[in-house]
Amino acid sequence: MKYFLLIILLIFSTKNLFAKEKIIAKIPEASGIVYSQKSNTLFVVNDEGSIYEITLEGRLLREKKLGDFDLEAITIDEENNRLLVANEKKDEIIILNLKKFSIIKQMKIKGKYKGNKIIKKGKDGIEGLTLYKNKIYASNQSNKPYPKEDSSVIVILDYKDKKKLEIKDIIDHGYKDIAGLCFYKDYLYLVSDKGNLLIKYDIKLKKVIKEYKLSKKYAQEGITFDKHNNLYIADDKGKIIKMKFNE
Repeated sequence: MKYFLLIILLIFSTKNLFAKEKIIAKIPEASGIVYSQKSNTLFVVNDEGSIYEITLEGRLLREKKLGDFDLEAITIDEENNRLLVANEKKDEIIILNLKKFSIIKQMKIKGKYKGNKIIKKGKDGIEGLTLYKNKIYASNQSNKPYPKEDSSVIVILDYKDKKKLEIKDIIDHGYKDIAGLCFYKDYLYLVSDKGNLLIKYDIKLKKVIKEYKLSKKYAQEGITFDKHNNLYIADDKGKIIKMKFNE
């Protein structure tokens, strides 16, 4: 009986989770998004190798073609005025100067963890990226379970002054096709594209706290939150979606 009531409560809360959803910008094949507290703006990347800066209302401030890259995710290092973007083509993370959008360096990810090949060449690669307490968290889009391939969140330690990035840990959350992730109020949020789910994960307790159903009309590729409790989704169909996060 208690379990039945819990399910009913979860369905009710999920139904009322999001309100006043709206499209604020049109960006072709938007694949990653991050919020900057310093500038109070959003940075977006797409599959065609371009980066954009837009206001929270969607007005375009800057745009630059970085190169022949398949950019799938973006995160920010506010302290050092840097952006980190994932290039799926080469399984690398590109470090950018935040002010100029110029490339500082390109860092390959070592694809092995405890002797197992996690990121395979020519396969689905890094899709999500976030920086939290000097650690890089990245999601691998593989649909095969670890250790054959890994669809979990990969933890890569401090990226500074390193030539190659090593996988140091894996968060085995049990979900597949994680296309985007970010930290908000010290919780890790993940988005499953195929599952149309937003997942709240407690990294201290090492478990999922909640999951929220997203609309099937989305092709969510990236997520971020601003300081006003708004959630932004980078939609691969070419739009940026903004909605109030009523948890």
